[in-house]
Amino acid sequence: MKIITGSAKGMNLQTLEGDATRPTSQRVKEAVFSMIQFEIEGATVLDVFGGSGQLGLEALSRGAKKATFCDLSRDAVDIIIANAKKTRLFDRCRVSCCDYKQMIKGLSGKELFDFVFIDPPYKDKIIPNVLRELLRAGILANGAKIICESADNDVFCGDEDLSAQFNIFKQSKYSISYVTVLTLKNDEE
Repeated sequence: MKIITGSAKGMNLQTLEGDATRPTSQRVKEAVFSMIQFEIEGATVLDVFGGSGQLGLEALSRGAKKATFCDLSRDAVDIIIANAKKTRLFDRCRVSCCDYKQMIKGLSGKELFDFVFIDPPYKDKIIPNVLRELLRAGILANGAKIICESADNDVFCGDEDLSAQFNIFKQSKYSISYVTVLTLKNDEE
């Protein structure tokens, strides 16, 4: 796994051993960043299930202003920190070992994010819960994009009230993964 382009282009990133995390494939990462490549410069990024940190670090390498990472696994957080230092992007990172709810609640009223990456373990079907927490906390900047990676094309898991608050900006399938880019509905009205 490598940084695709930008200041850390070509740098190899460490990943956790075993199957506790499922890193985003290079193909999916390339697709995600081709969707947002012209909007990333100067952006603030939240990587909710950080894993190896590759999505937030890719954003930083491409010119994002800062990235906040969160993962419940201490081992994952150690990998994110090591990768951030290796890519020389650590000075623009904030990394926390905590539950996503804690992280999002703690950011409420303090910061707004232009991009949020949500790539949890597929089996948990937790994306709707994360979206609700983001709405509750009010940490999405005007025009923010939420990039979700899932095994299912319905990131709302059938919750029509939740889906009514978002627009699907773009959705694509890559092998077993769906990438869904959401925007807040009220941002476009």
